[in-house]
Amino acid sequence: MSTHSKRKHIKAVSQKVKLFRANEPLLSVFMWGVNHTIGALSHVNIPVMLMPDDFKAFTKTRVDNQFFNKENMPSHFKVKEYCPLVFRNLRERFGVDDSDFVNSLTKSQPIMAKYQGRSGGGGRILLSYDKKYIVKTSCPEEVEQMHHILKPYHQYIVENHGQTVLPQYLAVYRLTVEGGETYIIVMRHLFSQNLPVHKLYDLKGSTVDRQATDKEKVCFHPI
Repeated sequence: MSTHSKRKHIKAVSQKVKLFRANEPLLSVFMWGVNHTIGALSHVNIPVMLMPDDFKAFTKTRVDNQFFNKENMPSHFKVKEYCPLVFRNLRERFGVDDSDFVNSLTKSQPIMAKYQGRSGGGGRILLSYDKKYIVKTSCPEEVEQMHHILKPYHQYIVENHGQTVLPQYLAVYRLTVEGGETYIIVMRHLFSQNLPVHKLYDLKGSTVDRQATDKEKVCFHPI
C-alpha cells in the first residue's frame, strides 16, 4: 500500500508598513507620530472620568537607527504627545473619529495654508490634505499657556456639549528632529472646504508688536 503526501507551498507575504512621505523630515515625523500615538491610545481603556494627573500626563517615543523608509524619515527622532487622554476626550466631544483624524493627517502630507497671519511666535500654519484640520507650529510659551487653560477649557467644552465658537484643540505634540524641537498644535479647520472665503480677519488678543507696516497699509487686503 503506497501513500502519497502533498506538499503545500506557502508563499511568504511581506507585512505592509505604512509609509509617511513628505518633502521635509519634520512633516514625515509628524505623520508617523500621529499614526503611532493614536494607534497606541486605541489600546487604552476610556476612563469613566478624567483625573487631575491626566492634565499633566504625556507620552514619549524615541526612535533610533530607523532604516525603514530612510529616504523620507530621519534615523533618529522623538515624539512627545501632551495629555493624550484629555485630547482624546475632546476629540470625542467635538465628534472627531480617531481613525478619520489619523487618515486626514497621514494619508498625504499637510499643505501650507494660504493665510499665514502674523503669528508672534513665528509659527507656520498648515492644513491637512483634505483641509479638515489645521497644523500649527508653535513655541514653548504657547504650549505652556495651553497647559494653563486646558482644564477650564475642557470643563467649558463638557458643559456646552462640544458646541463652541472657540478653537477646537485636538492634539499637541513636541517633535525632536535633527537636534531641533518643534511644538505642534492640531485644531479643527472651521472654514468651509466647498465655499470660497472672500475675506479673512486675523484677530489678535494683544497690541504688542501688532502695528501694520507701511507696505501692509497700502494693500487692499492688509492681512
